[in-house]
Amino acid sequence: MTTSTKLPSAPVIDETARLVIEQYVFPEIAEQVADLLRRRLTEGAYDVDSAEELARLVTVDLQSVNGDRHLRLKHHAEPVSPQQGAAALDAMRRDFDTSLGGAPQVQLLDGGIAVVELAPMLFPLEWAAEPLGAALTLASRAQALIVDLRANRGGDPDTVAFVCSYLLDRRTHLNTMHWRSGERIEQSWSLPHVPGTRFGGSKPLYVLTSDSSFSAAEELAYNLQQLGRAVIVGERTRGGAHPCKGWTVHPHLEVTVPMGRAVNPVSGTNWEGIGVQPDIPCPAADALDQAHALALARLAD
Repeated sequence: MTTSTKLPSAPVIDETARLVIEQYVFPEIAEQVADLLRRRLTEGAYDVDSAEELARLVTVDLQSVNGDRHLRLKHHAEPVSPQQGAAALDAMRRDFDTSLGGAPQVQLLDGGIAVVELAPMLFPLEWAAEPLGAALTLASRAQALIVDLRANRGGDPDTVAFVCSYLLDRRTHLNTMHWRSGERIEQSWSLPHVPGTRFGGSKPLYVLTSDSSFSAAEELAYNLQQLGRAVIVGERTRGGAHPCKGWTVHPHLEVTVPMGRAVNPVSGTNWEGIGVQPDIPCPAADALDQAHALALARLAD
């Protein structure tokens, strides 16, 4: 359903600009973005008939300064209620229950090569630890492992660290989050112990990506790539490295503002705006076959 009610755009733009200035992880960019929104409002660029069209136009402008994919004005067809967060959590739980906890498929290919598909997202660790641990333990005896993130849209950084823990031999610094609020710095490390059995840090590992892989899925691929632990096969990912929070600025509109930035301890940067670049570029549809062939050749050496 498309919202077509005429709406005044000024209150939406004013509140969006205020939130960006107060919350955005890059204060200097925040000022530029807010100035752009106000200038475009004065020019009449946001004189539109629908909240959906306003969301589209504002999102283009929000992302035009530095390409931050997490900085956006989201349109909701149904009014955003005070229970919106609870509804989103309920929807996530349904996805969790219908995807076997985020590990919907574990299979063994020719040559003793296992595939673990992680989709549609990396669910909160308090939900996902048991099913993910079971899936990764099941794959631990394989000669090589392929982790499929092609349909993964993101999720919980703690779950990223949990999965990485099965793919490394020792406790390892994975990522550092720099938060705007309080100028906090928060490190992420793999776990010293895991429930179940590790695949470990020496056997061949391949990670499949697509142009839909996003956020926490990108962190998982990027962490393993920067550590030299995995070969990334597939397409460049979407490029969202900044965790964000949403605020309702209109009954049908929610502005999401990144409040932190990831800094990888190896590269000193992240994948924001550029995505994770595959080591072996190929169409996503061909990535599994490519990775399987690479693993077979590696094992034959």
